[in-house]
Amino acid sequence: MHRYSALALAGLGLLLLAFSPSLLAAVSTTGDISDPLDLTSTGTGFFALAVFVLAYALVMAEEFTHLRKSKPVIIAAGIIWGAIAWTYHVQGLPPELPEEAIRHNLLEYAELMLFLLVAMTYINTMEERRVFEALRAKLISSGFGFRSLFWITGFLAFFISPVADNLTTALLMCAVVLAVGGDNPRFVTLAAINIVVAANAGGAFSPFGDITTLMVWQKGIIDFWGFFVLFLPAVVNFLVPAAIMHFAVPNAQPTAADETVVMRRGARRIMLLFLVTIATAVSFHNFLHLPPVIGMLTGLGYLQVFGFYLKKTAHRDHLRPDNATNNGQMGSPVAFDIFEPVARAEWDTLLFFYGVVACVGGLGFLGYLEMASTVMYTEWGATNANVAVGVLSAIVDNIPVMFAVLTMNPDMSAGQWLLVTLTAGVGGSLLSIGSAAGVALMGQARGKYTFFGHLRWTPVIALGYAASIATHLWINDRLF
Repeated sequence: MHRYSALALAGLGLLLLAFSPSLLAAVSTTGDISDPLDLTSTGTGFFALAVFVLAYALVMAEEFTHLRKSKPVIIAAGIIWGAIAWTYHVQGLPPELPEEAIRHNLLEYAELMLFLLVAMTYINTMEERRVFEALRAKLISSGFGFRSLFWITGFLAFFISPVADNLTTALLMCAVVLAVGGDNPRFVTLAAINIVVAANAGGAFSPFGDITTLMVWQKGIIDFWGFFVLFLPAVVNFLVPAAIMHFAVPNAQPTAADETVVMRRGARRIMLLFLVTIATAVSFHNFLHLPPVIGMLTGLGYLQVFGFYLKKTAHRDHLRPDNATNNGQMGSPVAFDIFEPVARAEWDTLLFFYGVVACVGGLGFLGYLEMASTVMYTEWGATNANVAVGVLSAIVDNIPVMFAVLTMNPDMSAGQWLLVTLTAGVGGSLLSIGSAAGVALMGQARGKYTFFGHLRWTPVIALGYAASIATHLWINDRLF
């Protein structure tokens, strides 16, 4: 009880500090009122910073509290912008300044959210059509040994994650690992670590592979094809720790399971439509100079029309000759409904992304990001700052870290922007909690893939992290 009373008093103290008239009066209003005030040394700034830190502490404790990560940051965003608006109101300053700033943040969020929603819908549709289930069954029945499966699941994670998100890819590959070697904890631990590293590395060289690369692409800093120069650094990031861990993988042969899964009707055409959708988004951005999200939403229309066709021809599923020979796997009488994959999108992640964009945007409006940019990119230097960003993303989610860098918008060469894209993408592999893939696999392989099990191999992963940075600085030196 005393602890909660202390927290309540501390919160009240922050409120009083934030809105103390004496502190607010200390804010200079003699400058250009068309520019946001620097509130970093005022009660409002300290209050906003404390709210964000508290919210993010709750996000990092999600595994223990089971409080979904979107909830604290959404509330924090409202509190931060409310405090900013109230400060401007008390000072008699133009309310249009915070209003325009939050509208700009909402526009950035809307573009990314709708883009991700279309991608998630396609992934969920392919999952509903049993595309990933068929791949999993094929690997389970392959008869490969533990070491072969270690490399196969790693390479598949590396090459699937640039198209699908790293979370879906990691869960799929981990399902294979658990089905084949679930009774061998050592194999599961090493294979899970390898999958996390591979999925994060694979997403780093593709505009679609990770939210961080997507943000940089949509911002127009790097064009679509520019990201692929990170392919070799990403390969190095994956291969270095994998090659070392290979010798620790049990050299044994698991019992192959006899399992066959047949994809549902339209699965291959939906995969083709996804590729056409990606091509549409790239073409709209590169040739028509439209936001990529317009091309992705057009691609959602492709899927909707094809979904209508599947719905109208659902009776054909019962007429297929393989329907009776696969234990009814193809015989679902329920017609395809496009809004079911939409509903199964990762809404917690999408809403978390809103909270992050709004919170970081608020801190930037207060002046904290300009302060951080001066310290990191002026005093430390761009290379050191970008390497530090990757290390930070192992502790804090890479979404707010990357959005903060984009909001700072430091004056950097293309090579440095690619470096921070690489480090933010692969830095999360250093710890199991550093990426969505790692957190998800700790739940999926509970007791076999753990935080400390991953931590034992962090020095090896760090070696790959350093090697990938060195590779980028070496082969892409012309971009710096």
